[in-house]
Amino acid sequence: MGRFDELGKIGAMLPVIAEKGALIVTGLDKPNAMTIGWAMASVMWGKSVFVAPVRKSRYSHELLEAHGEFTVFVPSGDMKKTIAVCGSKSGRDTDKIALCNLTLEPSSAVRVPHIKAPGLVLECRVIYKTDYVEAALDDKVREMWYSGGNAGDLHTLYFGEILAQYEQA
Repeated sequence: MGRFDELGKIGAMLPVIAEKGALIVTGLDKPNAMTIGWAMASVMWGKSVFVAPVRKSRYSHELLEAHGEFTVFVPSGDMKKTIAVCGSKSGRDTDKIALCNLTLEPSSAVRVPHIKAPGLVLECRVIYKTDYVEAALDDKVREMWYSGGNAGDLHTLYFGEILAQYEQA
């Protein structure tokens, strides 16, 4: 096996994330789960990297800024309701972990816990972050994703070095 073999499995999961969603967990004292439907996986700086876009208004953004680590959970089974709840409630005022009856367990490579359920888990440490620049966005992208109630609520891209990856049964 080569140095970047895990990217094949992650690459195969990107369409699943786009279609069904996945969950990011971040935070230590009060971990929060957030739904993602956008993601990238790549090789950067000689490392396997998972890129997670998180809007600045999200509680997970605050936690990522404070702790610099996250786990990604791509369910292998149907978690449609959980994905919907974690994408519609704020962790600032809702304990989504408890509400969705999710079980967290300690991670092996980061301090942030991961979701214990059937699926793929990535443990990531932020090695770079950058904010979207509104003026640099294509006009159609800006109109589609950053207008109306989302005006000015741009994403930060968190580049997480993948320190551990495993499938849970």
